[in-house]
Amino acid sequence: MAFPNSRATTFNDSVVRQFAIMTVVWGVVGMLVGVIIASQLAWPELNLGISFLSFGRLRPLHTNAVIFAFGGCALFATSYYVVQRTCQVRLFSDKLASFTFWGWQLVILSAALSLPLGFTTGKEYAELEWPIDILITLVWVAYAINFFGTIGTRKVKHIYVANWFFGAMILAVALLHLGNSAEMPAGIMKSYSAYAGVQDAMVQWWYGHNAVGFFLTAGFLGMVYYFIPKQAGRPVYSYRLSVVHFWALIFTYMWAGPHHLHYTALPDWTQSLGMVFSLILLAPSWGGMINGIMTLSGAWHKLRDDPILRFLIVSLSFYGMSTFEGPMMAIKTVNALSHYTDWTVGHVHSGALGWVGMVTMGSMYYLIPRLFSRTQMFSMKAVELHFWLATIGIVLYIAALWIAGVMQGLMWRSINADGTLTYTFVESVKASYPFYVLRVLGGVLYLVGMLIMLWNAIKTATAGRAVTVTIPSVAAHA
Repeated sequence: MAFPNSRATTFNDSVVRQFAIMTVVWGVVGMLVGVIIASQLAWPELNLGISFLSFGRLRPLHTNAVIFAFGGCALFATSYYVVQRTCQVRLFSDKLASFTFWGWQLVILSAALSLPLGFTTGKEYAELEWPIDILITLVWVAYAINFFGTIGTRKVKHIYVANWFFGAMILAVALLHLGNSAEMPAGIMKSYSAYAGVQDAMVQWWYGHNAVGFFLTAGFLGMVYYFIPKQAGRPVYSYRLSVVHFWALIFTYMWAGPHHLHYTALPDWTQSLGMVFSLILLAPSWGGMINGIMTLSGAWHKLRDDPILRFLIVSLSFYGMSTFEGPMMAIKTVNALSHYTDWTVGHVHSGALGWVGMVTMGSMYYLIPRLFSRTQMFSMKAVELHFWLATIGIVLYIAALWIAGVMQGLMWRSINADGTLTYTFVESVKASYPFYVLRVLGGVLYLVGMLIMLWNAIKTATAGRAVTVTIPSVAAHA
């Protein structure tokens, strides 16, 4: 019998359910906009002559939707799920949890309205104007209090490594957002940056690259260190390596931003510093990739029959590839060829579609059945189909842009014997056209996979029921 004074702990999974479903919904929306703007590059008439459907208006809507709506909801869902399980306590505050959900959805809706209307700061990944920036700050502070409050009230001494990655993401994003969003309001939806000229560019890419480093890498590595061992049924290959991975990654990433500004007015020593730290980043990144993949030691056979595990492991393969390609492109001589070309866009999407997208999908496929009292997704065949559509779509997409990008770089720097340019810019655009069409095809396959996931998630949720998970705080005794 149980001790009479034992009290059970009930997890707050309602907010996890909300964020998990909205992850899939916003994924469809963000990727649909991505396919539309990719199509506009191949067929410009598709903007229909309407200003708020133009590429310049929709492109920031696409990036904000996939990063902060799709990726952001995934981070909220998984961090709230993982921190409760690994700390064996309920979230610190149910009210703060609810506020983070509804506040974040309001941020997303505000972006969806303001960006097509042309309200933008012009800063990449930080386009939202100052009233929305304030709302983001309030939501993020509530998120930080709730996450670290849960850590502080944990019932286990150890803080699992996934929580270190989630926590670093929360703190770094707060620092980045406040630093880069410093601005002087000049109207209800207009502001001017607190920085000027090259300083503004430097601060922007300190923010921009670390949005990749912390929002799109550290947080998703938190998913890797929880969901891969869970799905594989194996312990992390090397817990010591995971700790080394954490500290090396978070120290090094902060310094890599200047590699976005090679051959600009930024001081040369700063550019070189960014290049060197980018090259150093290869070591911790590949250490983490190897750690995740080797977690399957003794369980490789599961990849044959488990599409969810395949999502998670293939995502790590793309993580390794992207974190090799990024440092290589940061080398000044390589950057002289790659910069301003579609090679950069291909690199970004190998990370976004291959790494972030696949690990998110795998994590959601793990979470959603458990959140609705199901043993598995409504259709595992649909999960399998989604995996192959996503994988083939990514390969088509990034291969097309790699080829187009290298071709563009070579055409732009090609000169005749008398020093004149061999090709006009228009000729390079014309040569890129077939690859733009191929990119659309890859994007459509990826979007179709996401639509299948939305159908599967809805069917799983409606066929199941919202489940309440309770754990005893004192072990029962017979």
